[in-house]
This record gives sequence, structure tokens and C-alpha cells, in this order.
Amino acid sequence: MHVSDLFLYKNKEIKALHLTWIAFFICFYVWFNMAPLVTTMIRETGWLTAKELKVFAICNVALTIPARLLVGMAQDKWGPRRVFSILMVLCAFPCFLFAFGNTFTQLIVGRLLLSSVGASFVVGIHMTALWFKPRDIGFAEGFYAGWGNFGSAGAAMTIPTLALTFFGGANGWRYSIATSGVIMLLYGIFYWFAITDGPPGTVHMRPRRVVAMEVSSYLDMVKLALYTVPMVGILSILVWRITTLGFIGTTGATIAYLVIAAVVIFQISQVFMVNLPILKKGVPEDDRYNFNQVAALNTTYFANFGAELAVVSMLPAFFEGIFSLSPTSAGLIASSFAFVNLFARPLGGFLSDRMKSRKLIMLIYMFGIAAGFFGMALINSAWPVVLATALTIACSMFVQGAEGATFAIIPMIKRRITGQISGMAGAYGNVGAVFYLTVLTFVEPNQFFYIISAGAFFSFVFCLIYLREPHGGFAEEYHVSSVDRELEREAAGGH
Repeated sequence: MHVSDLFLYKNKEIKALHLTWIAFFICFYVWFNMAPLVTTMIRETGWLTAKELKVFAICNVALTIPARLLVGMAQDKWGPRRVFSILMVLCAFPCFLFAFGNTFTQLIVGRLLLSSVGASFVVGIHMTALWFKPRDIGFAEGFYAGWGNFGSAGAAMTIPTLALTFFGGANGWRYSIATSGVIMLLYGIFYWFAITDGPPGTVHMRPRRVVAMEVSSYLDMVKLALYTVPMVGILSILVWRITTLGFIGTTGATIAYLVIAAVVIFQISQVFMVNLPILKKGVPEDDRYNFNQVAALNTTYFANFGAELAVVSMLPAFFEGIFSLSPTSAGLIASSFAFVNLFARPLGGFLSDRMKSRKLIMLIYMFGIAAGFFGMALINSAWPVVLATALTIACSMFVQGAEGATFAIIPMIKRRITGQISGMAGAYGNVGAVFYLTVLTFVEPNQFFYIISAGAFFSFVFCLIYLREPHGGFAEEYHVSSVDRELEREAAGGH
């Protein structure tokens, strides 16, 4: 697949790709529709404070992690078309609640529920995998993610204009946020009728159970249980942060911690309940996979996407402080880190398709991230601004290229549970973001760059040891196991 193919709109797979990245773009546009309006909201309401807006920012990522897990399971069962459409329609309503809320409680509930729209990413990953062959999946996934992710930048560039210029008045920010919700609701309905789960004749291979990922050995079952803990347990950090800001008392925090612990225990129990019968029966050789593949990609997305979300939040202040720049100039330089997403992430997927070794590309990118952030840790006021900016862009190329390379591998691991694998890796990206953002509150910016550099290097070593070249990574068709065929016959009613 080449860049020129993206203009072949009559090709059904290209049409599906464009329909899907636009859906993702709209979801991220809505997800980040608050950030550009923070000062406006404080000024126009007269009762919101900067402290309360920080709580909204925390709530904006709170449910994204569990939502990505649930959405990953749901699309394996019902297909990405239904899940994507329903997610867009349902999340429009908390968007409206936030837009027109008149109390702190209404606003925080709206923002908390709206954070689920961040799960949209993993749905499109699965949809794209259904439409594209293994040989082209890297570029297709990278293009989908890179252009869809730009929705956050789109919101930053257009939401203030809608609020202050088009709508105007004290309620301009409300109408601009509500407008984004209306667009998402209408597109969700349109998407339901505009696309199918893969080309006509595609068989949607469903896992035997969707409440937990299937594994191939008892050791892998233990590993899955261990990797399940951080995905829900990381929410305890969010609870702790909201508690320290004074918005939850000791009793409320204790209840929240107990709920998180209960969910972790329940999820681990499901891992054993789903897999023990499968393992006792025996997993056919052609249906086996190594969970280390999933674990390795969890670490890469933790280290690249997690770092990206954290770095984007601190770069403007970093450049402003180091070089004594104006907020506008610092913001423009910092925006370059996110802007290159448009081509860096597709490039990562493209190189993964073309270099004939998806593992090697993954290793190069992760090492590049480690080296890039190590270099950024050395930036000081003696550096020319141009050089610091160039290093930032180069580092971002590796960060976002690695994201594309990660999801170029995921559909190859085990076709039947692609939704769950992409959901888990996607959740680990948010786990990384929460972890790194928490670390950032305790260290200086230069120390922070050393820490995320070390995280990327750890992932590099982990992938070097455990990541394997995926089976059929450049084939015409995806691998279909004997169990896949059996499940396919059962789904068709032929036992």
C-alpha cells in the first residue's frame, strides 16, 4: 500500500479507512474539547476555579482505561461497527451534560462519563484490521491513528473560535462544546449505516469468551493476571490525586479504593475462570500464541503513547521557562511534538510493512525514543532554540512512529482476540500517561526526561528478549487456526 492509494476513494477498503479515521478524529475532538476553554470557563461562569478545572482534567482520563478494556471485549463479541456507533451516540449525552451543567457535580459527572470516548481508538484499530491484509496493515493502522489523533489538535485550533467568535456571549463555550457532541451523535448514526465489519463475506471470528483474554499456557495465564492489575489499579492514583486536592474525603476515597480492589479481584478471577477449562482441554498447536508478545507491546505503548500524553502537557511550560519565551511562542514550539503525528505514525506503520522485520523496526523506534528523551534532558538555556526544537521534533518522530509500529504487530498476534489485545495495549498507554503525569508532579522537567528515557530503554530491552516476529506478518491473509474454523462453523449453525 502506498500514499497514492489513499486517494482511491472508490476502493471499498480505502473508503472504510477514511470513514473510520474521521470517526476517531471526531471522538478525540470531543474528548479534548475542554482544554482550549479552561480560562474562558473560569471567566464566564464566575464560580469555577482553576483548582476545579484540574479535577475535570483528571476525570477526563479516569474511565478511559477501563473503557478501553470493556470496548475491546465488546467489539470482539458484537463487531467494531456496532460498538463504534453506539459509543459515539452514548458519549454525546455526557458531552451535553458538561456543556449545559450549572453545578460542579453536573460538570464532573459529565466529564467523568465523557472520558469513555477515549476508548474509540481501539475500535478503529480492529475495524482497520478487518479491512486490510497483513502486508498493508501497518500503514493503514498508522494512517488511521495519526490522522484520528489529530482531533485533539483540531479541537485546540477551532473550539475557541467557535466559542468566542461564532457563538460569542457568556454561553459561547457551552454551545461550542455542545456542537461537538451533536456532530459526534450524528456521525455515530451515519457510521452504523455507512460501513460493514470488513469486506462483504468477511467472517467475524469471535472468541469463546470475552470477559477475559484467552491464553495458551498456565504460565501465560499467570502473566495475564499480573498484567491485569495495573490497568485498573492505576485508578487508585487518580483517586489519591483528587483526594489531595480536597474534593474527596477519607470515607469517599476509602470506598473508591475498595471498589478498585474489587474490580481487580473480579477481573483476575475471570482470567482463571475463562482459561482453566480451555487449558485443561488442551490448546491445539496451530491455535497457540505466546503472551510475551502482548506483554512486550504493552510496554511499548506504555513507554511511547504514555510518554506522549505526559510530555505534551508539560512542553509549553518547559520551553517558556528554559528560554524565557512568550506563552505563544513556547506553545507553537511545543505543538510541533503533536503535529508530526499526521505523518510520523503512518510512517512507523509503513516502515513496519516494508522493512520485512516488524520486530527490528519496533526495536529501532524504542531505542530512538530512549535516545531522544535522554537528549531532551540535556536541554538548557545555553542551547540554541532552533536546535532544541529540532531535537523535540526528531524525538516526536520516534515516539509516534513507535505507536504506529506497535499497532502494526497487534493484529498478527491472534486474530480472534484482536479487540482484547488492542484494548489491553491501548489501556497500557493510558496507564503510562497517568504514571508519568504523577511522576512529573515530584521531579524537575530535566529529571522527568531521564525517567521517560529509562522507561523507553526498558521496553527496548524487553522487546529485544521477548518480542518475536509475528507469524504471517507479511502474508496475503491472516492465519486461521483449527479453533477459528470450529467457531466459524458454530456461528454459522453447522455443528
